[in-house]
Amino acid sequence: MKRVLLSIKPEYADKIFSGEKKFEFRKIAFRNRDVDTVVVYCTMPVGKIIGEFTIKDIHKDSPEVIWKRTKKFSGIDRGFFNKYYNGRDLAVAIEVDNTLLYNEPINPKDEFENFTAPQSFMYI
Repeated sequence: MKRVLLSIKPEYADKIFSGEKKFEFRKIAFRNRDVDTVVVYCTMPVGKIIGEFTIKDIHKDSPEVIWKRTKKFSGIDRGFFNKYYNGRDLAVAIEVDNTLLYNEPINPKDEFENFTAPQSFMYI
């Protein structure tokens, strides 16, 4: 199992674990194609690792195509999506599957020496 730690804002992390958001959007894809699990670091003010999910698929295409494919379960509005991908030719949508919200959030500083939240993701 290959895992990455993704930094996700609390409002979007909540939507992922409630099932409302089934796609996590990124500007770049993982170089390592063997990644199958995402560990969710919920950014401040939470600042904890709160759960994980398996990756059903990673969709890569133009922002227009990705929006058409994902809008029903994007968990964001079109305006935010357009602003995020403004000037970009490629959009990446990580399809969420099998979420697991931890009973007890994990302090990442207890798990990783000199932890700093990744801007996008880090392999673990």
